[in-house]
Amino acid sequence: MSVDVLTEIVISVARDEVAAYAADPDRAPEWYVNIDSVRWQTPGPVRIGSRVTFVARFLGRTLEYTYELTEFDPGRKLVMRTAEGPFPMETTYTWESTPSGDTRMTLRNRGEPSGFSAVAAPFMAMAMRRANRNDLAKLKSILESRSKDRQR
Repeated sequence: MSVDVLTEIVISVARDEVAAYAADPDRAPEWYVNIDSVRWQTPGPVRIGSRVTFVARFLGRTLEYTYELTEFDPGRKLVMRTAEGPFPMETTYTWESTPSGDTRMTLRNRGEPSGFSAVAAPFMAMAMRRANRNDLAKLKSILESRSKDRQR
């Protein structure tokens, strides 16, 4: 059974700023509640072919997985796929400007769990959806707070 979770949020910050922050793997532990650390496997900055290892906690387990960036249109879209990890997963970020100048960000996770993970796929999708909502809410809070601080 596959997992396909799409989450979106509107952030009251310009698209380029949201995208630059969210696309920086070094920032992931700041806004992803479950990500503890990040290790670059290739030299930065972010570009197609970049490989980054994330250490995360999910469903009571510590997971280590390496993503490879497969598509990158700065300020618009980033796609990365697991190169190593517990199961194949693709994560896509998109950013678009709203008419008011805010940013609509989407976060999509798609994958094909196997073994025990396949049996738990419906539960995993529910947990991912909840985690993604929390992560995007934290990202929104961080970026909007930074924006307000700069305006003072």
